[in-house]
Amino acid sequence: MADKPTSGEILGVPYNFDRPSLSRLISAYWQPGEGMLVEKPFGVGYSLNLANWRSWVVVAVAGALLWQQEQSSSTSADESEDEPVEVIVDDD
Repeated sequence: MADKPTSGEILGVPYNFDRPSLSRLISAYWQPGEGMLVEKPFGVGYSLNLANWRSWVVVAVAGALLWQQEQSSSTSADESEDEPVEVIVDDD
């Protein structure tokens, strides 16, 4: 029986299931001169290249959106608990 490959590409999406080392993890996420997306060091797909400034913009925007969502959910929960609810029943 033939051994299955632990890394390669399926339908244009890369995969790698080799055991990652610390140096391979660092070199995978920090590749100066490459694009914004790089192959993941373990698993399926792509990840952000932290040596590219565009990746930091994506991280900042995602962080701002998460912060905004957390702020809006905490203020709306506080407001809804304090206000009385009026129920009108129409007997036609």
